[in-house]
Amino acid sequence: MTGPLVPFREFVLKVHSRCDLACDHCYVYEHADQSWLRRPKTISDEAISWTARRLAEHATTHALPSVTVILHGGEPLLAGPARLRRVCEELGSALNGIAELDLRIHTNGVQLSPRYLDLFDEFHVRVGISLDGDRAANDRHRRFADGRSSHPMVLRAVELLREERYRHLDLGLLCTVDIHNDPVAVHDALAGLEPPLVDFLLPHATWDDPPPRPDGSPTAYADWLLTVFDRWTEQGRPMPVRMFASVLSSLNGGPSLTESLGLAPTDLVVIETDGQLEQVDSLKSAYEGAATTGFDVFRNTFDEVAAHPGVRARQLGLAGVSETCRRCPVVRSCGGGLYTHRYRSDSGPGSGFDNPSVYCADLAALIRGIEERTAAATESPAVRAPDELLAAHQDLTRTLLAALHDTLGGRGGALWDEAWRLAAALEADTPGAEALDTVLAHPYTRTWLVGALEDVDAGRGLTGPAAERLGATVAAAAVRAGHDLPVPVAYRDGSLYLPTLGTVLLGGPGQRGTAVVHATGDGFLVRRPEDAPGTELRIAPEDPEGPHWRPVRVLRRGPARGLLLDDLDPFRDCFDAPVADRIEAERAEAWADRIAEAWTLLADAVPDQAAEAARTLTTVTPLAGGAAEPGRHGHGALGVGAPADAKELALGLLSGFRRAKLRALGEVTDLYALDGTWEHRTPWGNEHVTFSRLLAETFERAGLGLYDPRFLTGVPEALDKIENAAEVTVDGKQLISAVRKEISGTRSAAEKNRGRSFPSSGRQTNVLASDQKVTFE
Repeated sequence: MTGPLVPFREFVLKVHSRCDLACDHCYVYEHADQSWLRRPKTISDEAISWTARRLAEHATTHALPSVTVILHGGEPLLAGPARLRRVCEELGSALNGIAELDLRIHTNGVQLSPRYLDLFDEFHVRVGISLDGDRAANDRHRRFADGRSSHPMVLRAVELLREERYRHLDLGLLCTVDIHNDPVAVHDALAGLEPPLVDFLLPHATWDDPPPRPDGSPTAYADWLLTVFDRWTEQGRPMPVRMFASVLSSLNGGPSLTESLGLAPTDLVVIETDGQLEQVDSLKSAYEGAATTGFDVFRNTFDEVAAHPGVRARQLGLAGVSETCRRCPVVRSCGGGLYTHRYRSDSGPGSGFDNPSVYCADLAALIRGIEERTAAATESPAVRAPDELLAAHQDLTRTLLAALHDTLGGRGGALWDEAWRLAAALEADTPGAEALDTVLAHPYTRTWLVGALEDVDAGRGLTGPAAERLGATVAAAAVRAGHDLPVPVAYRDGSLYLPTLGTVLLGGPGQRGTAVVHATGDGFLVRRPEDAPGTELRIAPEDPEGPHWRPVRVLRRGPARGLLLDDLDPFRDCFDAPVADRIEAERAEAWADRIAEAWTLLADAVPDQAAEAARTLTTVTPLAGGAAEPGRHGHGALGVGAPADAKELALGLLSGFRRAKLRALGEVTDLYALDGTWEHRTPWGNEHVTFSRLLAETFERAGLGLYDPRFLTGVPEALDKIENAAEVTVDGKQLISAVRKEISGTRSAAEKNRGRSFPSSGRQTNVLASDQKVTFE
């Protein structure tokens, strides 16, 4: 077993080993392991003290901010209030000042009363109750030994927890699935109690002792759960359901939320009433001694248990599931199912736990069923519509700005505070708010914000251009809106840069200070405190370059009207290639001509992509060399080298647009998860690559293939691979569906372009070389 030791964060403490119910589906008393018969009924003082000591030791060793302890049984309430108080006091005292203690208790509810709940309120012990649904469902298994129903008593316990004085202790309900029960009746009975959470549990079973399937259906449990899911959805999802939430989370690239699903490593250990340290309790369903480690709290540390082969086997992620599971596209959501449910005692291959879950078909059907039912509702609008992608990035930029302001906590300085106040004033009217949105949407705003947040989080503070950018942003927005708002802006080396507009030249190298930018009807004034009255600079953004003004040039010719040629922004140096210095007017004209030429070619060959690019690309930044990968900037920027040939430039612009769009999508939604866990062969290079690279090359090739059909070779096969990969999320599948639509049709753009004159095949390969850079020199 390799990999670092995973510390325990969840501890199940058995405080009583007997139960007052005789549930016939209980893994403790009714399944293979009968070790409960040899254990003391109640945990001893010594076992409590040593458990507390080991907890503090483990939390200290691993610097754990918190640990969760679940008081369990048998039925833990049978331990009595005095014993439970002793447990709470010892654990709380041992962890005081070391880690936060999250105490919980899992009970059948039969004994629950105010005397227990008052104790739990004192020690902040939250309560989970087992209830299998309505009376008919609950009484199918959860009865007293003499056959009496436990349902009325459990309902009384639940109602007690719903009282205002105890509501904060309510953890929710645990329901074991029985496919003989009416799923709608079970859902409605649980939902009617308004629990904060419901957790559905599959009954413990193995390949040796499989779950009952009355009609022989391999997906009977999935069908039952999906009926519950449909009812839950129909009723407006009245309470969280952990199993459903876990599947929805993993489908969208998030983590699993339960041990029974997903690939997250286990971090749970059990302490029995005699101090024995065991693996997860459900293993008792497999065979006698399956949960045993041979360790106890008196002689052994929790780290020793964490290193036990049985524990490590459940911490290996993908490597810990069977070969069948590793090849399955739903394994990221399923995780091979609960470890216990994989057990088979046969000798030879597939013996032990190296199997899919006995519920394999059910889990696959459940995950696919939830995906089919929710894909349309859970897909990010940004994947479906370019305007939504722009809006999502605007929201992200504003969120980052707010986060930076909050993180500064008043430590940004006087200029920052004044700029923040003036930004609020700008937003008070529509023109000002729209102008501020325009400037914030400039791609290099993101470069500034991300870098500034990193500096502040690292304790370096906000200095230099990063501290001054907010004032410059507000001033540029005020100028754009024609807003009568004097804005103080810092300048350095004699230059005052206004994002999206240009640079005002106030002096020479080394000169620093603060100037006031004030919008006028046809431009703006710039005044320094030391300037004599009437000597302020008067500038119109449309003015040509002169001794005091360097405008950000706008490429106004061709289909890409309004594209900024930004060679001034101090934060533009964010690509993996060096940016060019300010280019001369003559060269800028050549840029404008060549880009207009290239864009005309794109508009003719791939009109849909060209139109989308014209709406979303706002800024081209000249690079000293060839084009670069999308940098650390917001959506809408491309870095390109000096254009030489319009045809090659058109291909490069399209390539850059596709890469930039994919990157932009990945910043606002999860297209995949667990990248690098699997390798995939590319149909065009027969190379084994990560999922992210396969997706990036496929997405780029599909777009280029509509311009030059040769790039479409292998794309349909790659799309199939991606769609059936374990890493892809709901949004990733939505993107693949859109790509399929792009390249489909009997008279596609690719066919229309067949026979066009393209750059030589040698030049084309540079577009998708191993480093994926476009060269234009």
